Amino acid sequence: MKKTVLIGLMAGAMLATGAWAETAQQTRMKSCNAEAGKQSLAGDARKAFMKSCLSGATQSGEKITQQQRMKNCNAEASGKQMKGDARKAFMKSCLSGK
Repeated sequence: MKKTVLIGLMAGAMLATGAWAETAQQTRMKSCNAEAGKQSLAGDARKAFMKSCLSGATQSGEKITQQQRMKNCNAEASGKQMKGDARKAFMKSCLSGK
């Protein structure tokens, strides 16, 4: 009987303190991972996207700086192994936000 009460109290304490609750960072990680999966990102493009997403730039409504956009687009073009005119066209549309 004492063990049952003790286990119940411990479980209640853990629930009350949020020990089993998901943190904001864990929630952000799940949503960023899902978004990267939807976009079929891989390699450097995925790393760049995850870095910007986890920093909160794309989720909090803040504008992404031109420098960060350049890094993201560059990484995505490299991940797709684009070269020449195809890369130029991709970078132009990516940097314009289209």
